[in-house]
Amino acid sequence: MGRLLQGQRRVLRRPRQPRWCGQARCHPQGPPADRRPAPAGARRVRSPRALPDFPWDSLAPSKERASAVAGGIVDLSVGTPVDPTPQVVQDALRSAADAPGYPQTWGTPALREAVAGWFARRRGVPDVDPDGVLPTIGSKELVAWLPTLLGLGPGDVVGFPRIAYPTYDVGARLAGATPQVVDGLTALGPMTASTTPKLLWLNTPSNPTGKVLGVEHLAKVVAWARQHGVVVASDECYAELDWRDDAEGLTTPSILDPRVTGGSHEGLLAVYSLSKQSNLAGYRAAFAAGDPALVKQLLEVRKHAGMIPPWPVQVALTAAIGDDAHVAEQKQRYAARRAVLRSAVEGFGLRIDESEAGLYLWATRDEDCWTTVDQLAQRGILVAPGAFYGEAGRQHVRIALTASDERIATAAERLRAG
Repeated sequence: MGRLLQGQRRVLRRPRQPRWCGQARCHPQGPPADRRPAPAGARRVRSPRALPDFPWDSLAPSKERASAVAGGIVDLSVGTPVDPTPQVVQDALRSAADAPGYPQTWGTPALREAVAGWFARRRGVPDVDPDGVLPTIGSKELVAWLPTLLGLGPGDVVGFPRIAYPTYDVGARLAGATPQVVDGLTALGPMTASTTPKLLWLNTPSNPTGKVLGVEHLAKVVAWARQHGVVVASDECYAELDWRDDAEGLTTPSILDPRVTGGSHEGLLAVYSLSKQSNLAGYRAAFAAGDPALVKQLLEVRKHAGMIPPWPVQVALTAAIGDDAHVAEQKQRYAARRAVLRSAVEGFGLRIDESEAGLYLWATRDEDCWTTVDQLAQRGILVAPGAFYGEAGRQHVRIALTASDERIATAAERLRAG
């Protein structure tokens, strides 16, 4: 623990152990002596954290309306891949099908070295320590549980962007911490022990907006975080899908870039998923990389919790992260679909904002997002309302590129028809 940032020691405390609160979890030796057993037939249930409703459930009426259109629905509301999983990955998975033993929570040395090699080869980060790599069961799992794994709880603040994937907020609530929108570091005001975030999420490229944070911006965030003892986790799972003409590198910049970090990954984690670039959403193949001390803390808890990616998936992830050809091929598919859809969306009268990278068009008519959702549903096209990602997104919709060429062409034809 000697390498921890000033003020960070409190963040890396052990997660709280369960306490008796009069709820359903039973001690193996029975209830404490000062507690009476529940009456026969009574059920004691732990009250869940105050979680928001799952947003996509509210899209059901719009989906029904879009499905009734002749020719069927074009569902562009969820970014789920539709193209085949690359053969090199399928072959790797099959080769590991005989897996009678438990896999390693930390991942195999080959997996961790492959991830470090990918950072050096594709992300401009030559100094990722394989000891600072941790495979996860998809990236959403880590986003949801990172505050808990870091031992955060009541009184701790978790910051995230004002337009953001809902799971950053949910992860804070699961830990009992306070979720807080951070609209720029200056908006936080004077830092005190109770207002300084213990964990700050970045998302670049952004889901849903596609905005990319540059090296200078990231470096300022890291410098501020180190001054205040804040852990920074950067969700970067769309990094390979960079559409900018003036891009500096092969991918969007990483929080681990030496120009950002000054050569140290202390207090930093990059979170990455292969779901989009490799069509592996069904595999749940992802990882975190960065500060070995942070990874060690996460690993300690994950071992106890059994949060272990299956062995065949670890083998498949290793193959996928080492093969750049299938990623380039998939990017070409998305580029072609993006060009077709963007032209049609703009022709329909929507303005495309940001959308510099990733799998979505962030579109608006400067009207309430549900009005736009309804107009598109009437044409058999389902999109996600921007309000799912925060109040600041209420006048936008998110339009995914994750549909087949035929469905994208159908959507474009309907939009051009007006």
